Amino acid sequence: MTRDSSQKMDPANSPMELWSTARLLACCLGGTAVPPQDVATLRRLLWTLGGYEQTLAATPARLETVATLSADWHVKLRALAVLSRREAAARLSWPRSYTDSRSVAEDVRRHIGGLQREVFGVLFLDTRHSFIVWELLFQGTLGRAHVYAREVLRRALELNAAAVVLAHNHPSGSAEPSDTDVRLTLELRDLLARLEVAVLDHIVVTPQATTSLAELGWLEPLR
Repeated sequence: MTRDSSQKMDPANSPMELWSTARLLACCLGGTAVPPQDVATLRRLLWTLGGYEQTLAATPARLETVATLSADWHVKLRALAVLSRREAAARLSWPRSYTDSRSVAEDVRRHIGGLQREVFGVLFLDTRHSFIVWELLFQGTLGRAHVYAREVLRRALELNAAAVVLAHNHPSGSAEPSDTDVRLTLELRDLLARLEVAVLDHIVVTPQATTSLAELGWLEPLR
């Protein structure tokens, strides 16, 4: 992966910030006495892969294309990745209200964006659009997760939900919704409407990006 110098750099990935992040990550992986060359290796990983979260989301094979890491560091990186996903999942369960897609999209991305298989989750909301629960309902393969509408409807009824936000990841790395994604969104919108449950959005995520079908005009914006 190369970077186009004409692109605007993310402040979190500026050279100084990357050095700081690399040092902090080195402390997590090897303690305070990590050799400077190892810090430089971590900085190269962060720079090449696009930042801290992208590095955690990378597979061992992808990491090895950039730098050779010890087995111990691989294990610790995987542990940090799991902790990051768990913290994001916990945030999706905190008692708060949904105001727009951006208020939850980053948590969804951190939770499932880096997974190597496609998964489909639903954030269930009450009549005031307060969080009830976030659930991963379906897991699939590298390119597809089979979604069964009746299961989404069943859980909405069991939880007495008034609204939902749908979400799934694209392991391919593109957050662009497919035609299948759009058809599924409209099908679930129409079916759930019969139960007086509103589909507020369908968020597609990758390790680096999120896309809102509501913002693309496929669903009515929240009023």
